[in-house]
Amino acid sequence: PSKLVYSLSLSLSLLLTQPPRALVLSRLRLRRRPLPQPRFAPAGMENRDGSSLPDFLELQRTRVLCKADAPTHTEGFQYSGAFAAMGVDTSVSVEKFCKNFKIEINRLTDEDMEFDMIGVDASIANAFRRILIAEVPTMAIEKVFMVDNTSVIADEVLSHRLGLIPLDADPRLFDYISDDVPNERNTIVYKLHVSCEKGSQRLTVKSGQLEWLPEGSQLTMASPAQSGDNQRTYTSFGQSQQNTSERPLGVKYNDITIARLGPGQAIELEAHAVKGVGKVHAKWSPVATAWYRMLPEVVLLKEIKNGDAEELVKRCPVNVFDIEDLGK
Repeated sequence: PSKLVYSLSLSLSLLLTQPPRALVLSRLRLRRRPLPQPRFAPAGMENRDGSSLPDFLELQRTRVLCKADAPTHTEGFQYSGAFAAMGVDTSVSVEKFCKNFKIEINRLTDEDMEFDMIGVDASIANAFRRILIAEVPTMAIEKVFMVDNTSVIADEVLSHRLGLIPLDADPRLFDYISDDVPNERNTIVYKLHVSCEKGSQRLTVKSGQLEWLPEGSQLTMASPAQSGDNQRTYTSFGQSQQNTSERPLGVKYNDITIARLGPGQAIELEAHAVKGVGKVHAKWSPVATAWYRMLPEVVLLKEIKNGDAEELVKRCPVNVFDIEDLGK
């Protein structure tokens, strides 16, 4: 059986998607015990008069059973009066949700996070997963101004590859660009100018060669009408972005291959990054994978002793069992 506890794991890299990890359960002692009562009731399910449901209904309400042919009890109870005749209120309210909902963070790094959501239905866990994928804003390259591209990669393909490079920039420091003029509050500008000399070996262009331009665009839109006029660029920065950011706004990974240049080939471009969300384009999605699973619970239906216990420990492929010395 599986408790109503959901583990949500996400990777904060757009390109380096990690493969699914093997399922690892905590070690369990080999002793006979009855099916446990859930420590946390699902959010919104409370007993009004202190009475409890029969064991088989409580098991059906709080567990998904993994049987040989297929899992059972996979659907939740959406109707608020499903157990009203027995005095159990299954209606949902904000107060009940806040009281029963609990989050436990298991692992948190710069690139990966795993946490348990306790006391929620699978539909709520899936809603969190979809929000992480589609509605959390990030910064990504949106416009690419090509000055020179003599590589074998077409301009459109090169622009698409640039858009998928994760940027090391906090989106909370920036505004959505909307119809505004690109400025220091809504746009990050990068420059790439790489060439391979004739007669030399092939050159690999990496993401670390993108240069951050804190003063804004260096490309001029048109020649000034008069000699004394200032040249207009594709951005209108009122101040340097070095004054608003404590660290350089570079890329997250410096070793992502952008292109390979042969002798005599060159790439010169300027890339503008803006704020967006994943439901508009996948390049703004902050996670490579976001998935949830129900927390497994192994229950022994009979007591296992001596050689049978040792054999069970050896045969378990994920090593979840351990032997308990009960003494005399």
